[in-house]
Amino acid sequence: MSAPTYDTAEMLGVILAAGKGTRLAPFSARYPKPILPILGKPLLQYQVECMRDLGIRRVIIVIGHLGFEIVRVLGDGSNHGVSIQYVEQEHTLGIAHAVSRLEELIDAPFLLFLGDIFFVHKDLRTMVDLLGTGDVDGVLAVKEEPSIEAIKRNFAILENDAGFVTRVIEKPHHPPTRLKGCGLYLFNPLFFDAVRRTPRSAMRDEYEITDAIQIFLDDGHRVRAARVIEDDLNLSYPADLLEINLRVLGDRTFVGKNVTLPEGCEVRRSVIMDGAIVEQAISIRDSLIFPGTRVSGSGNLVRQIMMPDGAIDCR
Repeated sequence: MSAPTYDTAEMLGVILAAGKGTRLAPFSARYPKPILPILGKPLLQYQVECMRDLGIRRVIIVIGHLGFEIVRVLGDGSNHGVSIQYVEQEHTLGIAHAVSRLEELIDAPFLLFLGDIFFVHKDLRTMVDLLGTGDVDGVLAVKEEPSIEAIKRNFAILENDAGFVTRVIEKPHHPPTRLKGCGLYLFNPLFFDAVRRTPRSAMRDEYEITDAIQIFLDDGHRVRAARVIEDDLNLSYPADLLEINLRVLGDRTFVGKNVTLPEGCEVRRSVIMDGAIVEQAISIRDSLIFPGTRVSGSGNLVRQIMMPDGAIDCR
């Protein structure tokens, strides 16, 4: 018997945004990394708007470190066309642990994003269509990954001849496939039965989402891989923020509102956010200037992140 088709308005969106982001210092002292800006807009806002554009109307965000800043930025979601509910993860014990906090709140299929990844994707409706056919209970967004090192940092996916996922391998030392999981998932609520039985991993002493997925597979649930990801840009280190902005920017330049640039100032392929002030006629190239930052020096900027209280050299 075929599985029911799903109306995205009945689905829930889930975003995990509780991590401490310790490798992102000095940003992590002030910002939860999911609200760091991409072309002047918080990363989380892109994810919320992606869910909204799919037709999802209710979003749950799991918060932790500096979670009040996420609430301040996104509010109740009404400005973004959704309703947002916040759940706090008091102890960051892995992705599966964060998901486990939501079981009592979810009674419909849910689209799950990791809040520190910027996704460049094709039509995610493909995932919804897969969930609604052939008794499929889960869909994993994947990418054919040319970089072995990138697979080693994420997880590999094995499929059978019929196109169903048979195995997921967390951070494989010797990836047996180029099919990489990308941190975007769609499950029906049956997945919580597997999450509840997921043990802590020996590798990181956390509750890994890949272990939960493997239990789900071993229970006989059918899971498909959807090749819908063109790029997945992880925000782990300060330089990653510049790289993501430049990747999204392309060959353009982004200048926000109420920015002061003196005559003769040359700006190429850079992001200058609202209220920034550049005092001297310098050259700014491949750089990122935070809102309200005053750039007073006479030196040119190349691959720099400028903030009100400091700078990060990304050369």
